[in-house]
Formats: sequence, structure tokens, C-alpha cells
Amino acid sequence: MTLGTLRRWRSPLAALLLGASTPLAFAPTGFWWLIPLTLAPLLWRVSLRPAAPRFALRLGWLWGFGLFFLGVGWIQVSLSVYGELPWLLGWAAVALLAGFLSLFPAAALWALARLGQSSPVWVRLLLLAPALWTVSEWLRGWVFTGFPWLSLGDSQAPDGWLAPLAPVVGHFGLSGLLVLASGLLVLVAQAICRRQRTAALASVAALVGLAMVGPVMRDLEWSRPTGVPLSVELLQPDVAQAVKWDPAFAGRIVAQVTRQTAVTRAHWVILPETALPFFLSDLKPDVLERLTHGVRVRGGELLIGLPTADDRGYRNSVVSLGHTGAPTYHKHHLVPFGEYVPWGFRWFVEAVAIPMSDFSPGEPTPPPMALSGQRIAFMICYEDIFASEVARRAADATVLVNQTNDAWFGRTAASWQHAQQSQMRALENARPLLRSTNNGITLAADHRGRVLAALPPFTPGTLAATLQGRTGTTPYQRWGDGLVLGVSTLVLLLVAGWRRLTTRRQ
Repeated sequence: MTLGTLRRWRSPLAALLLGASTPLAFAPTGFWWLIPLTLAPLLWRVSLRPAAPRFALRLGWLWGFGLFFLGVGWIQVSLSVYGELPWLLGWAAVALLAGFLSLFPAAALWALARLGQSSPVWVRLLLLAPALWTVSEWLRGWVFTGFPWLSLGDSQAPDGWLAPLAPVVGHFGLSGLLVLASGLLVLVAQAICRRQRTAALASVAALVGLAMVGPVMRDLEWSRPTGVPLSVELLQPDVAQAVKWDPAFAGRIVAQVTRQTAVTRAHWVILPETALPFFLSDLKPDVLERLTHGVRVRGGELLIGLPTADDRGYRNSVVSLGHTGAPTYHKHHLVPFGEYVPWGFRWFVEAVAIPMSDFSPGEPTPPPMALSGQRIAFMICYEDIFASEVARRAADATVLVNQTNDAWFGRTAASWQHAQQSQMRALENARPLLRSTNNGITLAADHRGRVLAALPPFTPGTLAATLQGRTGTTPYQRWGDGLVLGVSTLVLLLVAGWRRLTTRRQ
């Protein structure tokens, strides 16, 4: 390999490695300060050394591939271990998904190189780059029903330097601010290299100012307590995914869950998604009686995840089996391939042997479930990664409840990443969060997303907590993603207009 070839591959290889290190910014490692450091070299190469749009596209795609291939590689566990797909094909599917998701940061850098060709460096770094990245992440959360997993802003939950801004701009807005911080780092480095003391001091001051916004806003309260505190118990059965749907183990699962519910003393007892391997209609009366007896005699509520069926089809649901008989919540945002089959992919589902892949969605914005003087906004499984949908439900709610089963992904980072996104929803909506999972991470968090109590993963147990509901409207609940999308679109229109005017004058 010649020296010239090495030089040509230096930037692409660096982009791949920088992207591959970015998952460390998320849970469980939680190095939330890392993202500006992994993005700044990319922005330096595209913005300070004028790059052809095609080259910028390649750098952005490689950075994204490193992020997503390692960051969501846990999908291979569900495909190969539980889906019976050959190991090599499982990783090939991960690579295809990572390759698709990488198109969004690639498009952002391509547009940055194209629109920023005749713009000053500070415009490219401080205006164009944050706006384009914000729009690209929003599109990733929307195209083909969306998959905003590993949105850069989620890395800030719950204690990152920008976390207090989440109730205003949401996680996509935080992503844009992280890109802004990356741009300021580039300007600092450029000024130092050129020995421009004034420019360096100005850029450092701007970076420090951005870093101080969060601490200044940390004590702001966007919600206030409502109702009386309630005792809550979150059950973690820790049923292995390999046996969860095996009829031979159904009796043991019922016996275990029954033992856990029999000794509870709380107002609310919450079990995870599909806690029992039965449809609600198939539960025998004596099983229902054993499950609910202890809760009913205390006037409490048992909220359990179960598949249900009605005239619209099968549903992934949360059922209240307490004394009030509250309406059932049906999951709306279904998982492609896992809960419904996208058009033209029936062959894939049959090859991978995915169970329960024919669910029907519930209402997009159901009213909160009213229980014990509180109002619950439910999020089943990965519904909690869709921030704007959660915000619409949470506006009239006083508590968020997430019930999920992440056993599909084994002992990987998936459960930790998922829990962190739930914590960001608590931050954005200034609501307490209760999270009941099959095998982790089961936790109770306050309205700032901070964990109050949690169970260790991969162990059966019951988490006792005290819930204080909260009410009030955050700016993000009022505006959703419209605020940051509006600002980003305005920036792009102004830069495009200025570029066209400049071109005409030349």
C-alpha cells in the first residue's frame, strides 16, 4: 500500500473509528461529554478544509455506520439467538440496518458541504451544521415509522450538561446543541492553530456560555406536585426469553408472577410487557383470582402487560385488573417485523420465526388512565423513544409508565440505552417515571429523570417506591419538535437565500 493510498484513507478510517467510539456517550458507560469530541474532527474536515459533497457524504456515512453498527448491534441477539437466523446473516442484517441509518448523518454532512461552499466558516459550523443535523435526526425518527434510537441528545439524560434544556427543546434540540458545541470546538482549535488570540478567546467564551446554560436552568421547575403520594411496586419476573413462549413453562411463569403479586402491599402493582404468555381471554378464572386477590382486598391496582384480542385484531396491551376496571391501553407505535409485517416482508418474518408479529395498533393519543387520583401515560416497549408522541400523551398525565421486555437482546447495552431514553422522556415532560421490565432495567425516576431506585438486571425482584404525581406544561409539550424544526428550517432558508444572493452578485 502506497503512502498516497494511506493518506486517501486516513479521513474515512478516522470517521469510522470516531463513530464507533460514540456509543460510549450513552448508557451504560454514560460519557455524555464525548459527543462533541467525536464530531468535531468530522466538522473540521468538512468545514475548514473545503470538501466535495460526495466526500462529505462518505465521511458522514462511515461515521454513522460506526455508531449504529456497534450501538445497535444487540439486534443480532434477537435475530440469531431467538429468531433462529444464522449467525452470519444476523450480523448482515445489523449491517444493513446500520447502513440505512447512516444515510441520515451522511445527508447532513453532504448538505453542509454543498450549502456551505460559499458561506463563512462560522456560518457552516454554528448555523448550518446544527440545523442540518437536527433535521436529519428528526427525519430518522419519522421515515418508515422512524427509529430515533441513539439520538445524540438522549446521551444527556439525566445529568449531562445540557439535560436541563430538555423540557424546552427536546432531545432533537439537544442534538443540535451538541453539534453547536462541536462547531465551537473546531473554531477554538482553528484560532489556536492560526494564533488568533481574540478569536480563540471569543470561541472559548461562547463554549463556556453554552455549557453554563444547563446549570443555570437546572433549578427551574416546569411542573408541580399533585395528589397524594402513592406506594408503588414494580415487578421484574426475569423470565428467560428462550422459554417465555414455551407452553411447557407457562405454568411456572404464572406461579412465579402469582407469588410476587400475593405479597405486595402497594397502591399500584405494575408488571412488564406481556408478563404472562397468554391472551387475556385465555386466562382461567382461578388464575385471575390468584393474581388479583391480594391487590383487590387492599383496594389497589394491578397493571399487567398482556396480549389482548378484539374485533380489530390482536393488541399489545396494558390491562388494569384492580378494583376500578379502568380502560385498557393498547400499544400504538408497533415494532416493524416484531409486531407487524411491513408490506413485502412476510418472507423475512417466516424465515426468522418471529412470534406475535400480527398486532394491530391502538389509538395514537389515548386519554390517560385515571387511577387513584393520578393520570397515567403509558409507553409499551419502544414507544418511549418517540418523544413527540409521548409529549402529546403526557400533557394531560401526571405520571409516565413504561412496560417493556428487553430480554430479546440478552446481556447487551440495549436495556441500558432503552432506560436512558425513558429517563429523557421524564425530563422532557417533567413527569415521574415508573419502568417495569422483564429482566431490567426496572426503575423509578423523578421528574428530572434521576433514578430514585432500581433493581439489578437479570434477577427476579420487586421494586418498592413512592410516587408523587406532577402536573404542569413544559414548552416541549406545548410545541413538540416544532420549535427546533422551525428554527432549523429558518436557518437553512436564510443561508440558502444569502448564498443565492451572493452568487448573483458575483
